[in-house]
Amino acid sequence: MKVNEKLLNRIREALVDVDHLQEKTMFGGICFMVNDKMCVCIRDDRMMCRVGPENYEACLEKNGCEPMIHGKKQMKGYVFVYEEGYKDRRDFETWIRLALNYNQQLI
Repeated sequence: MKVNEKLLNRIREALVDVDHLQEKTMFGGICFMVNDKMCVCIRDDRMMCRVGPENYEACLEKNGCEPMIHGKKQMKGYVFVYEEGYKDRRDFETWIRLALNYNQQLI
């Protein structure tokens, strides 16, 4: 399994105070589950964020973001974010916040 260790550590640091957090190896990467729901994952140099259907289209307009496609199916509510989309601290924090906010709606 190949993951960007720097990105992995950034995500771990961002989620350090989150309750009910689990780190699991999934889909050839590492997934952070919050309240037993997929929230943020990392695979190679990209981050997958579960942002929800209502935020999906707006997220796709952001720099470095593209739809998550599993098999041949586009997974509405999930996006991949490449380095140009999370490199800036503020952008990274926005993605984490979007994923955590959606996760709270699932409780």
